[in-house]
Amino acid sequence: MANTNTMYAVILAGGQGTRLWPRSRQGKPKQFADIAGHGRTMLQETVDRLQPLIPLDRVVVITGERYAALVREQLPQLPAGNVLMEPSGRNTAPAIGLALIHLSRRDPDAVMAILPADHIMADAAGFRRTLQTACEAAAQGYLVTLGIEPNSPHTGYGYIQRAEPLPTAHGAAAYTVRRFLEKPDHTTALRFLDEGGYYWNGGIFVCKLATMRAEMERQMPSLDAVLQDIAAALGTPQEAAVLARAWPNAPRQSIDYGVMEHAQRVAVVPMDVGWNDVGSWAALHQALPADSDGNIIVSGDHLAVGCRDTVVYGGNDRLIVTIGVEDLIVVDTGDVLLICPRDRAQDVKAVVEQLQRQRREEYL
Repeated sequence: MANTNTMYAVILAGGQGTRLWPRSRQGKPKQFADIAGHGRTMLQETVDRLQPLIPLDRVVVITGERYAALVREQLPQLPAGNVLMEPSGRNTAPAIGLALIHLSRRDPDAVMAILPADHIMADAAGFRRTLQTACEAAAQGYLVTLGIEPNSPHTGYGYIQRAEPLPTAHGAAAYTVRRFLEKPDHTTALRFLDEGGYYWNGGIFVCKLATMRAEMERQMPSLDAVLQDIAAALGTPQEAAVLARAWPNAPRQSIDYGVMEHAQRVAVVPMDVGWNDVGSWAALHQALPADSDGNIIVSGDHLAVGCRDTVVYGGNDRLIVTIGVEDLIVVDTGDVLLICPRDRAQDVKAVVEQLQRQRREEYL
């Protein structure tokens, strides 16, 4: 059975993070920002929580060309060849495929853990234990997804329903997957919680390189053809030119729809580690500790009088004062001040779209 010495991490760091505007901008998306106020960016914390299970020389970050310098600045100890650049964003399946062919040249028998760069996890040690269990299942030929133990009937996530238990070392839980389910309505999500055996799909996967490549070949032949072209040119003077020519032919597809949902051998390893994908400013209320009045003060200088259940994310150059407000989001980035009800936090994306239509690039 494969062990964790052969596990690599592939960190997906190319997203835009528009729902955390105005802190997350085109020039510096949320994964490169200290969203949680811990003094480390989300990308840095993603790498930190892998140590010492997956050392830096086996951590690969895939990002857009415009963000490669940010990756190197924030992860200076990362070997230069471990920063992979996609010429344009084409969703997660092509990005993972590009990382896969690079790793296959280095260690074709390896297991890879595929991780978004913009998640929060309170229990890093518990996450590493989950990865070890997933590595064992991956060694048995499964594509493994980490299933987030649900603590509410959330309607913003897809769900995974487990089936039969799988044998693992140390008795850790792992199951075959019965099915993936779309984002449910509230009534259906409540039923999932009542029945048990359902998990949120957090987009974290573990698999052998060969297992993923075989499924891409079977289910996404157009992507596989692109990857074959690029793989043949790796390490040659033509590598950059072939990548630039072939990449636009890669389908824009997520790994969930393109591979995972119809793969032949899929397993789920449950995970309860204080996970949060920080999909909006309101999500910080679940991800970070609040004061006695339910307020989350992430950074900056803040004075509250009679405030409750409010998220304040400030800069360091001015005092923010809130008096008698409840359930608000207040974000001050110096050039933008955002104020909205917590239950309207998702509408930040609509603001970004409006700014795009108005060509107000200085705020994007």
